[in-house]
Amino acid sequence: MTDFLATYQSWILSLHIMAFIAWMAGTFYLPRLYVYHCQVVPGSAESERFKVMERKLLRQIMTPAMIVTFLAGGALASIPGLIDWNAGWWWTKLICVLGLAGFHGACGAWRRAFAEDRNQHPEKFYRIANEVPTILMMIIVIMIIVRP
Repeated sequence: MTDFLATYQSWILSLHIMAFIAWMAGTFYLPRLYVYHCQVVPGSAESERFKVMERKLLRQIMTPAMIVTFLAGGALASIPGLIDWNAGWWWTKLICVLGLAGFHGACGAWRRAFAEDRNQHPEKFYRIANEVPTILMMIIVIMIIVRP
């Protein structure tokens, strides 16, 4: 299996990057939808439209992209010699990726609250939350490219 992974390392890396881009695109957009959702009356036609958009973005794009990101990343991490397991950059990146997964989970909880017309957060909360994935993505990319 290790030989297979090493042989197709570039393909797996390409898949990993594409999945990460799709995951990040959704992660950037979903909190923005929540900002707009806060601006409409619960139960209105606009609110119902946002519910559909939020559900489809999370379930049909973000979650599958996150799963592929983890699977491809795990496959890459299992290639002997590819990662220096003692390097601080690797653990920093991994912690940020886990933080991003936690943010994904929070987005799911917020979506459920909107779906049930019980959102408790103001628009400003989602505007601030919208910055979290940007910061995590910046750290992840720096850790991978610069490896400080």
